[in-house]
Amino acid sequence: MQNNQTTSSSINKESGVITSAEIICEDVTRQFSDASKPAVDHVSFKVAAGDLVVMLGPSGCGKTTLMKMINRLYEPDEGNIWIGQDEIHNLPVNQLRRQIGYAIQQVGLFPHMTISKNISVVPRLLGWDAEKIKQRSDELLDLVGLPKEYLKRYPRQLSGGEQQRVGLARALAADPAILLMDEPFAAVDAINRDRLQCELLEIHRKLHKTILFVTHDVEEAFRLADKIIIMESGKLVQYGTPMEIVSHPANKFVEELIGTQNLLRRLSLLTVQSVLDAQQGMVMQSNAAQSDNTVIRPDDDLRNALSMLLGRGSNALQVVDKSGQVQGEIRFNDLRNALADHTTNE
Repeated sequence: MQNNQTTSSSINKESGVITSAEIICEDVTRQFSDASKPAVDHVSFKVAAGDLVVMLGPSGCGKTTLMKMINRLYEPDEGNIWIGQDEIHNLPVNQLRRQIGYAIQQVGLFPHMTISKNISVVPRLLGWDAEKIKQRSDELLDLVGLPKEYLKRYPRQLSGGEQQRVGLARALAADPAILLMDEPFAAVDAINRDRLQCELLEIHRKLHKTILFVTHDVEEAFRLADKIIIMESGKLVQYGTPMEIVSHPANKFVEELIGTQNLLRRLSLLTVQSVLDAQQGMVMQSNAAQSDNTVIRPDDDLRNALSMLLGRGSNALQVVDKSGQVQGEIRFNDLRNALADHTTNE
């Protein structure tokens, strides 16, 4: 597999800093001495610069091992890994890891350091001055939704969800091109997990970082991913968009893992805007939403629309954009038609 230098990274035009970089794995293999078969078995894939790709599979399938090889916590026995234009073994380990942010389930905050010190570990190693570090720390707390007064606190004074936010801020502190995330939200409660997933999507939208995210949670994978890598027993069995995987599973394992016949999952991959597009202007726009009507956004998914229709006993939902303009409405029949159209197009 040849690296394409014209598309290997994205650069901020104002600062000249690389903001994201592609990841290429070519025939990567890792065999542990005490195991009868490889933990990662001749895996090849490419993550485009700026994509959010989720590695999905059951425990022990090789997801974490593969991720650890990308930042050289483990060394591959065979194969090559590129970060942008560089094969990782052509870079000093410290230089490689400064291009990569790393967020894990256990968070790994230093308990004896304040939140400010935790966030600024890498910038201090890089020799940033105090004012630049303070400015960056303030920016990052805003980005992850925490108040600035938290900078003076210690990890023990924060909840589990707040600590995960700090861990994400620390991973982004030196503005790395790539963010590796190994089940970072698995240990938090459902409410905080939902919030953290929303924040990650918003951060990705704003920063366009290349993100490789490990999970064994199918719902999390389909919510977050531009593309999904499905692993089984150390092998890559399918790589594609969520819709491609739901529509055309590679084998029985993929079918059972993701539930290809799960209609709710299919609805979650279709947007309200797709229904409006299918209506082809049949519903006239109004100037403003009526405050007593149940409303939904164009970028919400149809699973959410179904939940709102059932939960609130509504016959229809007004579709209202962020400026408050009514774009149309959506009914039960629209959901049924969207599923039928999707099935026909397969």
